[in-house]
Amino acid sequence: MPVMDAETSTVPVGAVRISPLSETEIVDEVIGGWQRRAGGWIVTANVDIVRATTRDPRLAGLVAQADFVVADGMPVVWTAKLSSGRAFDRVTGASLVFSLTEAAARSGRSVYLLGGEPGVPEAAAEVLSSRYPGLRIAGTDSPPFGFERSAAARAEVTAKLVEAKPDLVLVGLGFPKQEELIAGVRADLPSAWYLGCGAGIPMAAGQFRRAPELVQRMGAEWLHRLALEPRRLARRYLQDDTPFAVRLLTGALLRRAAAKVEPRPTALPVEP
Repeated sequence: MPVMDAETSTVPVGAVRISPLSETEIVDEVIGGWQRRAGGWIVTANVDIVRATTRDPRLAGLVAQADFVVADGMPVVWTAKLSSGRAFDRVTGASLVFSLTEAAARSGRSVYLLGGEPGVPEAAAEVLSSRYPGLRIAGTDSPPFGFERSAAARAEVTAKLVEAKPDLVLVGLGFPKQEELIAGVRADLPSAWYLGCGAGIPMAAGQFRRAPELVQRMGAEWLHRLALEPRRLARRYLQDDTPFAVRLLTGALLRRAAAKVEPRPTALPVEP
């Protein structure tokens, strides 16, 4: 289990609780877990994940099983800041793919890449191995589309992963498929660390690039992604996520304003 007391230090955003840990602190938690032979699970919660969990209690319960839920999306960061008055960093799955893999290489740990189109996890493994000498790749897998609907296919994917015995598992299947797979396999590999990284594996493979850093800081990386994959992402970003993000931020602003104007209790006079 993590050293940090996650429950008392997290902040609710929608139906999830967001950890204030930075990317560096998350990496330190993973390294410490490896040293203690204790595994863990990291969820990178963007607006889409917060929206889905807020609408579906089952998905909220699924995410609640993770050891750390970090803010992958500026609206989630801004909402957490407004709700708590505390500092929060954006910690993305795409960035953690590199920082955790680097930590694995330095620590002599192995990495398993699961997700992406055929050839993509292998390409990502080559890029990461080239960047971080000494990295051990425990295995790669690109499950066929719809594998989660077949008990036999799910069992095959799980068996291959368990047999590889990796220390770090990068799962890029999209939400909630990647989280459901992680939840199902943790008991068989309790000492491994799991990261649901969404498009992090194709990004590592160079299939497409992240937005420039300035665009990321402005909270507009979703526009960059929309331009790259308009057919797949247009409805999600424009029809579903953007209105939900506005409601999240508006609610946080109203609660903060109400807290500032809430009258203080009047002190009672002291009798002589």
